[in-house]
Amino acid sequence: MFNSLIPDTLPSAIPDHHGLYEGDEGRRLMNDYGINREPFLFIINYRKDRCYIYRKKEIPASDITFSFNGTGNSRRQLTAVNTRLEFTPVSLDDYRPAFMQVQSEISEGNSYLTNLTFSTPINSSLNLEELFHLSQARYRLWLRNQFLVFSPETFVRIHEGKIYSFPMKGTIRANLENASQRILSDKKEIAEHATIVDLIRNDLSVIAKNVRVNKFRYLERIHTNREPLLQVSSEIMGDLPEDQQYHLGDIIFALLPAGSICGAPKRKTLEIIEEVETHQRGFYTGICGYFDGRNLDSGVMIRFIQEHDNKLFFKSGGGITSMSNLESEYQEYIEKIYVPTF
Repeated sequence: MFNSLIPDTLPSAIPDHHGLYEGDEGRRLMNDYGINREPFLFIINYRKDRCYIYRKKEIPASDITFSFNGTGNSRRQLTAVNTRLEFTPVSLDDYRPAFMQVQSEISEGNSYLTNLTFSTPINSSLNLEELFHLSQARYRLWLRNQFLVFSPETFVRIHEGKIYSFPMKGTIRANLENASQRILSDKKEIAEHATIVDLIRNDLSVIAKNVRVNKFRYLERIHTNREPLLQVSSEIMGDLPEDQQYHLGDIIFALLPAGSICGAPKRKTLEIIEEVETHQRGFYTGICGYFDGRNLDSGVMIRFIQEHDNKLFFKSGGGITSMSNLESEYQEYIEKIYVPTF
């Protein structure tokens, strides 16, 4: 396969790329701001080699708007309007080769779970800034001329010396008969979710002690412009060493990319994704977050619309395992093309 639909070019939204850093430089800056208790916003791409970092007083409000669990610089709200998106998904015939290649890698033992994603052209009568102010989600982020995120998934939170992660794996339409029971009893979904929880637990163990699963597979309801969805999440927690609690760059970069959007084992699965996917992820499936001087909150950048050459692309996908069904996975990729509305 090839990566050609949307090049992973340098972002152009911010004049002179102000606030844009290479990965290592961004990691060091996050450490400095953390140790000095300096509030800052951070946005890191999937490959963790590019990131935007702004101290609170330097965030360019005309180019970046965000709201993370109610914290941010978003003050405007639009009256509800029709937020229907028109889109042309990848055909099943085009989806099938990538799916079968992933299944082949899994059957050869190279991966247990691979997150497969695609870019879908969309049309909307609203621009990305308007969609931002009409949407609702835990993590909302808009960058002028670049992208919009309305993500339900937390990456990590750091609070009073403890680190929490909330991996999200498993989606079903909430209006299906017995939807809750169906998603919670589905053997494929159980295996997929358990794999990611185990991966995240191992990732946290690199930088934290006494890592444990507090809650396993609980449901959250998400309202969208199409139909309500149920998502399955878990809560994992660990204790950060006292002398490392504010080395935020080292902590965050050690955990990237997020396990829930790649798969397991992580290193080999990343190679499979690079080979199979037909688009560059860019900032999609990266992370965004905010440090308030004491605590940190961050989200995984899923539910993502990218602007490129005045065209819009919705990036979405799902996890593939040995038990995955072609048609079901294809349908999940389509169901995730939505705007979460009030």
